[in-house]
Amino acid sequence: MKIRVQNVDFTYRNSKVLKGICTDIAKKEIVAIVGPNGAGKSTLIRCMDRILKPNCGCILLDGKDMSKLSMMEIAKKVGYIPQNTSQRFPATVFDTVLIGRRPHLGWRSSEADIEKVLDVLELLNIEKFAMRDISQLSGGEYKRVIIARALVQEPDVLLLDEPTSDLDILHQLEVMDIVKSIVKKRSISAVFVIHDLNLCSRYADRVIMLKDGKIFSEGLPSLVMTPENIKEVYGVESKIYNGENGNEGTYVIPISPA
Repeated sequence: MKIRVQNVDFTYRNSKVLKGICTDIAKKEIVAIVGPNGAGKSTLIRCMDRILKPNCGCILLDGKDMSKLSMMEIAKKVGYIPQNTSQRFPATVFDTVLIGRRPHLGWRSSEADIEKVLDVLELLNIEKFAMRDISQLSGGEYKRVIIARALVQEPDVLLLDEPTSDLDILHQLEVMDIVKSIVKKRSISAVFVIHDLNLCSRYADRVIMLKDGKIFSEGLPSLVMTPENIKEVYGVESKIYNGENGNEGTYVIPISPA
């Protein structure tokens, strides 16, 4: 499964949010989208799920124009996890996750569907919460439920809009470890929007850095997150720490406004 973004523009209320975006998302790849507020990060990932329709250009899913696919066809291939997951309606964890099977079934679930839900609950270590009302979960637990709901769609691509927002540092690491593990175990791709450049470096194979709706830089974290790029895009002076032997990633230490 591959996503190709070709010359995508998106305009919102006469303001051009995306300008000629071109990039590919390969199989088994984890890609981070970074940039300052208003750069177009969330808009780009929503276009990838066809929540938003580009004004110009197209997005191809395995060579097929997404604008010509039904939402149900897209849901079988792409799992989207929104930034705001705070709205919780009365339901158990099991029923919330089961909703993710909707693209593959009618209004009745089969034993196979139930088995898939149980497998995903176990994978994310939340099977013990299966019958608990989602209103009783912590933020980290609920985030895992939303990821589980996307996973039972059996997608080839996971799109995550700020998956670590509102989480403490422990749950941030837990969620990102889960995403990385899932990509490896299921041979899928993941694209995530994130503000934390250090989490980005730790988990992403490739980084897309946006500025003013355009791709300013793209490539390996160590090549994209340089003091020069951070100064130009974020207006911040910084120092970069590269882990020994290249195994610890690239870390950004902000110093002061540029």
